[in-house]
Amino acid sequence: MVGQAGFFDADERLRALSAAGDPLERLRAVVDFEAFRAELEAGLPRADRSRGGRPPYDAVLMFRVLVLQALYTLSDEQTEYQLRDRLSFMRFVGLALHDPVPDAKTIWLYRERLRRAGALARLFARFDALLAERGYLAMGGQIVDATVVEARRPRLTQEEKRRLREGGTPEGWSKARERQIDRDGRWTIKRGRKAPPGDAQRQAMGEIAVPVFGYKNHLGIDRGHGFIRRFTVTHAARHDGSQLGAVLDPENTGSGVWGDVAYRSKANVALLERRGLAPQFQRAKPRGRSMPAHVARGNATRARVRSLVEHVFAAQKRRMGLIVRSIGLARATARITLANLVYTMRRLVWIEGRTAPA
Repeated sequence: MVGQAGFFDADERLRALSAAGDPLERLRAVVDFEAFRAELEAGLPRADRSRGGRPPYDAVLMFRVLVLQALYTLSDEQTEYQLRDRLSFMRFVGLALHDPVPDAKTIWLYRERLRRAGALARLFARFDALLAERGYLAMGGQIVDATVVEARRPRLTQEEKRRLREGGTPEGWSKARERQIDRDGRWTIKRGRKAPPGDAQRQAMGEIAVPVFGYKNHLGIDRGHGFIRRFTVTHAARHDGSQLGAVLDPENTGSGVWGDVAYRSKANVALLERRGLAPQFQRAKPRGRSMPAHVARGNATRARVRSLVEHVFAAQKRRMGLIVRSIGLARATARITLANLVYTMRRLVWIEGRTAPA
C-alpha cells in the first residue's frame, strides 16, 4: 500500500520532471524574465489599494503566464485550467500548490492592459536589446518573408458581405453581433502543392489554392542566428513586398537581404540601394518560356539561404499551433507579437543548449 505522504509529494514529482528535461525549466533558466519588469510595470496602471481588496498578481509572474499561453496557443480558460493542473506550468510561472491561480478574466485583462499601453512592442524590443547585450548581434544579412495566420472565419450572407464592404452595418444586427464579426481580417488565397494519392511522381503534383481568412505576420530574421529582429502585422490580403521597409533591421551588420519573388520590385530595390543594402531576391520564371539555366542556379543558391525563415513559420504553426482567436487587428497584433517574442526565446534556448559544454 502506497503511503499518503509520498503520493502528495510535489517536490519529488518536480525533481522527476527536471530529470526528464523539463523544457519550461530550461526556458526560465536561460531567459531573465526580471529584465522585463520595468516595461511591464510601466504599462500597467497602479491599483488604488485604499479600499482594500485582493492584491494584484506580480507583473513578471503574469508575463510568464502570457509566455505559456503563446507557447502552446492556449485560450484564457485553458490557460487557467492548465495552471491548476500541471506542476511544470506552476513552477514556470512561480506558483506553489497553495497559491491562488489567475483566472481567465485576470489573464485577459492583464494582456489587454499591456496591449492598450503599447507595452508588448516594447517588451519585444527589450528582448532584442538583451540579445545584443549577450553577444547575439544581428549579423550575416537578413531574410524577410511573411505568412498568413488564420483567424476565426466570419459566416456571412452575400448581402451582409456587401453591406460591410460599403462600410455599413447589416440590418437587424445587435451590438453583440457587431462585436463578434472581425472587420479587420481579410480573405486571401494560399497556394501550394499537394501530392496526388498513390506513388505518383513529383512532377505530377498539381497546384492547389485554398482560401484563408486572417492576418499576415511579416518578419525579418538575421541570417547569423535566426532570431526575429523586426516584424509587422497586417490583414492577410496585404502584399508581402509592401512591408519591406517595416521589417528591415538597421542594426544588422550584413548588407544582404534575401526574399522571395514578391519582394522584387523597382521600389524595393531602390529602397535597399538608398540604405546601402544588397537585394538577394528570387527571380520569377519568364511567362511562356523555360527558366534560363543561370537564373535557375542563382535562385537555387538564394533559396538555400532564404529557406531559413521557413523554420520560424514551421515552429509557430506546427509546434506552437499559432492561430488568432481574438477579433480585430489590434488584438491579433498582440497575439502575434507574443508569438514572435516566444519563438525568439525558444531559439535562444536552443542555441545556448547547442553551444553548452558537455
